[in-house]
Amino acid sequence: MSETVHVPLGDRAYDIKIGQGLLQQAGGLIGPLLARPRVAVVTDQNVAALHLETLRAGLTAQGIDMVSLSLPAGEATKSWGPFTQTVEWLLDEKIERRDLVVALGGGVIGDLVGFAAAVLRRGVGFIQIPTSLLAQVDSSVGGKTGINAPHGKNLIGAFHQPKLVLADVDVLGTLTPRDFIAGYGEVVKYGLLGSSVFFDWLEDNGPKLAAGDVAARIEAVRVSCQMKADIVERDETEQGDRALLNLGHTFCHALEAATGYSDRLLHGEGVAIGCALAFELSARMGLCSQEDPSRVRAHLKAMNMKTDLRDIDGELPSSAELVSLMGQDKKVIDGKLRFILARGIGDSFVTSDVDGALVKEVLDQAR
Repeated sequence: MSETVHVPLGDRAYDIKIGQGLLQQAGGLIGPLLARPRVAVVTDQNVAALHLETLRAGLTAQGIDMVSLSLPAGEATKSWGPFTQTVEWLLDEKIERRDLVVALGGGVIGDLVGFAAAVLRRGVGFIQIPTSLLAQVDSSVGGKTGINAPHGKNLIGAFHQPKLVLADVDVLGTLTPRDFIAGYGEVVKYGLLGSSVFFDWLEDNGPKLAAGDVAARIEAVRVSCQMKADIVERDETEQGDRALLNLGHTFCHALEAATGYSDRLLHGEGVAIGCALAFELSARMGLCSQEDPSRVRAHLKAMNMKTDLRDIDGELPSSAELVSLMGQDKKVIDGKLRFILARGIGDSFVTSDVDGALVKEVLDQAR
């Protein structure tokens, strides 16, 4: 059982393969893209222990040599030090412009390795093999790459599209329940921002998906990737529509900064809280019905997700300080915060016309 989503970007077009056993089939899938039978794989230590040898076997079966670098796991890896280490290792391994680099891991590895590929020799090709639900449905697709700065997330980076994405749903079985369900925050975001039909489907099938149903997992990844591909095709470098993919992220990025990018709050958990807050703000502004935020929260709670600030362990800065942290977000234009708000489930839009005092009020209530 497998699906393919095509991302039609002219000479930068690529396929997203979604299915079971793709690591074992990697040699056959990657081989046709190679100028010579050799790849450099960058991963993290946790993923390496679980999946690196399966990938190596899949490549070796087709006569492809593999060299690998394993970095420490965690958000702290998405920074200058590990980035420099990665670029210099790729140069040590004599990776040429026609070679391909493989990112095997979650969003941190995908973003960092994609950025390294973007700047190495002014751009080498790379392949995404995302190993978390969050990376499979979001960060591995669309060509956004980068690292974090002390000032905030993803402030240093480049647009660099992969040559291929292999989303093997078998690897999702090795995620902790918390990591899997955090990734679900990005899945539900797609329904909320652009498809009430998908949100309805998730309300019915979310529990099956969490319980390991393969068909439900493939379908959720397929729909999410197709929705993202459609948006990226319209607006590759986020001049307009692509900003819709940041539903929940203005709140999320401030909360991640406030919790020190630590495991107090995983990215997908922040997205879920951010989506709930964005719908609350939309309802307060009279944009959507009062029932919509309740329905969003009810589904997130049914999936055992965080929905409010009080669900985050430990102290948080004041609401005013959180609003101030939002000011570092990449979505700020002319000093004005841009929010993605909703007229209803599946109907979102971008606006800068938001009263900061109302945002503070919504944050106060979420405590």
